[in-house]
Amino acid sequence: MVELIFRRATESDVPAIIALLADDMLGASRETTGAERYPQYLSAFRAIDADTNQFLLVVEDGSQIVGTLQLTFIPGLSRGGQKRGLIEAVRVASDRRGEKIGEAMIAWALEKCRHEQCGMVQLTTDKARVEAHRFYDRLGFEPSHIGYKMMLE
Repeated sequence: MVELIFRRATESDVPAIIALLADDMLGASRETTGAERYPQYLSAFRAIDADTNQFLLVVEDGSQIVGTLQLTFIPGLSRGGQKRGLIEAVRVASDRRGEKIGEAMIAWALEKCRHEQCGMVQLTTDKARVEAHRFYDRLGFEPSHIGYKMMLE
């Protein structure tokens, strides 16, 4: 493994990020790697990139993007005005899982949250992602809340 490089995603990374999102048991059915949805993905990327409370990370190993996650900084009034970090869309290339890339990505995200003066970091993961649950438990995250979603489409 070449030394991993952690950096902010650029517009040219969007196809690789989409591929990582689709390379997953759940993403395979909800992401589209074809050209028909690319303008929507590009629009979403541009909105994320323009928002100072967002950091879309890519992790490179040589010339290959092997991981991604989205980090959101959420200012709030609860807990004495504490800022939170929200980690979402964590993906490691399927052929690279088990190499501790995910651990390195989470460690990077935690340090970035500390730098942004976040007092807490939270994340969600689908109930079906049993391996992810074990991963986050091992890293010290606690399943403290029940999450709800409502699709608006």
